Amino acid sequence: MAQASIDRAGSTLTIDDLRGDRGRTRKEAVARGLLSAAGGFSILISVLIVYSLVRETWTFVTQVDWSLVWGDGWFPRRAMYDIKTLVVGSLIVTVVGIAVAGPIGVGAAIYLSEYASRRVRRFVKPTIEILAGVPSVVVGFFALTFISPELIQRFREGTPQQTMFAAGIGVGVLIIPLVASISEDAMRSVPRSLREASYGMGAKKATTVTKVVLPAAVSGLVAAFIVAVSRAIGETMVVFIAAGKSGGALFETNPFEPGLTMTAAMASIASGTDSVVGEALTFQSLFFVGMLLFVITLSLNMVADRFVRRVRHKY
Repeated sequence: MAQASIDRAGSTLTIDDLRGDRGRTRKEAVARGLLSAAGGFSILISVLIVYSLVRETWTFVTQVDWSLVWGDGWFPRRAMYDIKTLVVGSLIVTVVGIAVAGPIGVGAAIYLSEYASRRVRRFVKPTIEILAGVPSVVVGFFALTFISPELIQRFREGTPQQTMFAAGIGVGVLIIPLVASISEDAMRSVPRSLREASYGMGAKKATTVTKVVLPAAVSGLVAAFIVAVSRAIGETMVVFIAAGKSGGALFETNPFEPGLTMTAAMASIASGTDSVVGEALTFQSLFFVGMLLFVITLSLNMVADRFVRRVRHKY
């Protein structure tokens, strides 16, 4: 096809001119290639992680005596793989953590979103979020050296220093910023017109918050709690330090006794020479627990995503 040209104001504009600078085009192609490679690499890493979990988990489930997976305790080096010991321990710590972080985090979010002035918000919100930057090992030692002796043992005599309840409170302290930040963002996204309509009908501030803002922001609040639950279930160092059990534990439902969670069990097996000493499937049991933790977290996120889609309000 003959090369078209347009004569405008005495200058000729060709199709080659419309194609843009070749150097810039090459740079954009390189940038697009690098970004695509980064995305593909992240997918590859995720696939390899899942593959390693599935491979070792398959070794465990095909070789283990399943009567040992439901027993009296978790002692993998003695071929005792009672999974309910870890699941119940994780559940207790998570429930205590959410019971601590839920009210405090949502209360802080309500204050920041509805009551605090702009000046106060600029100071308080970053202060709360500083907790998210505190290393979990520090929070673990805080739970062990302050929460347990000063709070739990003071009001409940005879309680051991390391308990699942102390670990749960420590986990709750750790996830308060998550609940507060995500909940505050959800409430701030509610249109101001809804608040003004409520005030116009004579509603008080508290009524507007509880009857208008919170229901309108329910999808964000649910997302905040799901993220917090996932963070609590996956927390390692706090429970490893404060819960009191590492190598193994008997089945325990009393939160004021030492216990073992899934993450702490994985950490104890993977540390030192535990991966090669003991029963033949000791190391594979680590991947079995990891796969169970992965399935639980994935299921939580899928259920939460479906719930949020159903209750989300579009403005």
